[in-house]
Amino acid sequence: MSYRHFSAQVTRVTPLTPHMTRITLGGLEDFPGAGLDHRVKVFFPLPGEDRPVYPTGDDWWERWQREPVRAVFRTYTIRRHRPELGEVDIDFVLHGDEGPGSRWASNARPGDHVGLWGPRAEYAPPPGTDWVLLAGDETALPAIGAILESLPRDATARVFVEVASPEERQHLDAPKGAEVRWVHRSDGESLLAAVREAGLPPGRPYAWVAAESSAVKQIRRHLVDDRGIDREAIYFSGYWKRGAAQE
Repeated sequence: MSYRHFSAQVTRVTPLTPHMTRITLGGLEDFPGAGLDHRVKVFFPLPGEDRPVYPTGDDWWERWQREPVRAVFRTYTIRRHRPELGEVDIDFVLHGDEGPGSRWASNARPGDHVGLWGPRAEYAPPPGTDWVLLAGDETALPAIGAILESLPRDATARVFVEVASPEERQHLDAPKGAEVRWVHRSDGESLLAAVREAGLPPGRPYAWVAAESSAVKQIRRHLVDDRGIDREAIYFSGYWKRGAAQE
């Protein structure tokens, strides 16, 4: 699937937890979707702009790098796509003014404009998969929620979600055979430790792991070296890197 640029407008703002809010974007009747963990780059307006101004087209990246004042973007995973309404939901982690996405989402109102580029998706269990392992932090929670909703109701899954505190937990529509472990940083817990300590089902797994880059690398190493999971049956992505901006 070729990536495209889209213009979108905020239609609803729905608080989910103390530090996560859902922004519904409309005007996307031609948005194709890509899969359960489809990601897009979201372009935000700069101060003084009512909508983001940035290069489009196949060479947008090269042109963007030459801009004297660059539009700001970040990558987000779509929580839900409603093609019949031309809408998508994107969940934003709120951490004050520390990042452009949080800053924009904290003040977003219906009618605000953003740009999207994408989408791209990676979740693809191979034939013969017996059960699924999902592991991620807040940034991966939208994809984890979408994946769980799509699983057959008799599916087996082991799910690990790291959040700041118990107040950041969300309801997940999971099959009866899915065990969900919430990992709370406020209690000194970590995603890596939770995966290491877990008992896993027999059979052929497919693992989907997305979180902070260094944690993802360690979890993948553990799954391959200690658990004997085939490298080809693991999707892993560092959704963000501690101390580094996305660009």
